[in-house]
Amino acid sequence: MNVFGVDIGGSGIKGAPVDLERGDLAEPRHKVLTPHPATPDSVIEGVRDVVGNFGWSGPVGITFPGVVTDGITRTAANVDKGWVDLDAQSVLRERLGMPVTVLNDADAAGVAEMTFGAGAGRKGTVLLLTFGTGIGSALFLDGRLVPNTELGHLELHGHDAEKHASTKAKEDEDLSWDHWAKRVSKYLAHVEMLFSPSLFIIGGGVSRKAEKFLPLIEGIRAEIVPAQLQNNAGIVGAAMAAARR
Repeated sequence: MNVFGVDIGGSGIKGAPVDLERGDLAEPRHKVLTPHPATPDSVIEGVRDVVGNFGWSGPVGITFPGVVTDGITRTAANVDKGWVDLDAQSVLRERLGMPVTVLNDADAAGVAEMTFGAGAGRKGTVLLLTFGTGIGSALFLDGRLVPNTELGHLELHGHDAEKHASTKAKEDEDLSWDHWAKRVSKYLAHVEMLFSPSLFIIGGGVSRKAEKFLPLIEGIRAEIVPAQLQNNAGIVGAAMAAARR
């Protein structure tokens, strides 16, 4: 069965039909740039563009880079503040004219990885971290999701950790892989101290370049692996959520 998934990120809005039996995209994804400012109206137009590119009609799962409870977007760290406390699920359903399910972006990626990717079959505490414009997190205990953890906003050196260790921070400050890996190591050590996971799964677009930085991570007891679904995990997880709904 195919269901459509859309992943709203700080830099891009991407989506595709997903084959839920294989846990993979059924067609190559379509991507548009996230508008700036990323207001609800402008982002929704981007979502309409992505979905319309496939002529899709049916359930759509959509991720959002912030806390989502019952379809309401509660925070907006890397998008316009107009999203705060918006009933995004209802607005998107009305604007798309289709059944819509909205959930946190890292939670979607995590569920996909735990089902089809690097976390499949893993028990205990597993933590997926997505590195991109910010740092998203998805925490699992024996395969069950603890939603909306948002661990990228843990304080590190007096600021949100994502301001120090995200991929955007690497790009903005033109950091070498070695320098950035040291920052990521400090962040992972802080998270490990708090949650003691047995496995870290590193996702987001940077997971495609795992060989450049994972060998440089030091001082972490937990196993660290790249996301197998890489930057498509959010799309797959969004489609899974829409299918469950």
